[in-house]
Amino acid sequence: MIQRIQSFWLVLAMCCMVLCFMVPVATYQLDLPTTGQKVEAELNLVAKDNPEMLNQIANLDPVVVYSQQASGFRIWPLIVMAALTALVALVCIFMYKNRVRQMRVAAVGFLLNVAYVFLLFFWAVDAYGKTVMQAMQGADLQVTWFVGAYAPIVSLLFFVLAHRGIKKDEAKVRAADRLR
Repeated sequence: MIQRIQSFWLVLAMCCMVLCFMVPVATYQLDLPTTGQKVEAELNLVAKDNPEMLNQIANLDPVVVYSQQASGFRIWPLIVMAALTALVALVCIFMYKNRVRQMRVAAVGFLLNVAYVFLLFFWAVDAYGKTVMQAMQGADLQVTWFVGAYAPIVSLLFFVLAHRGIKKDEAKVRAADRLR
């Protein structure tokens, strides 16, 4: 049956991963020492462009919005991992007839999510910050975390809860088979 609690957990895990595409992961703020301007940059899975960035710097605007597309930073590994994790959660929902396979697929989803979190925190956030600093030659880089950074961690919890629910269902079925 699809109305089990693990289906709910898997839907929430999928929603968390889809949310990563809609909200920024982190924002960076740095001061340009030469002009006194503030540069704000966002790390998004869906890169946002600001074609007026160079004009803002030339016009000495107080706040310059940095263009993620202009940085040349490639974010596609994160996009692939987030999309695969969401897809695995969706597929896992409809595997309710074979609980053993559903447990394995949920475990694969969990591992994909762990790989995504690892890539996010140990590669993307640091590498993008260095790219922004090199491009703008700024001094103090301040990182602020947003929902896009916390959603995959919450998704990990939902995968664990779903796996636990599937395991409980399998134990109930095995106990019922033993009684026959």
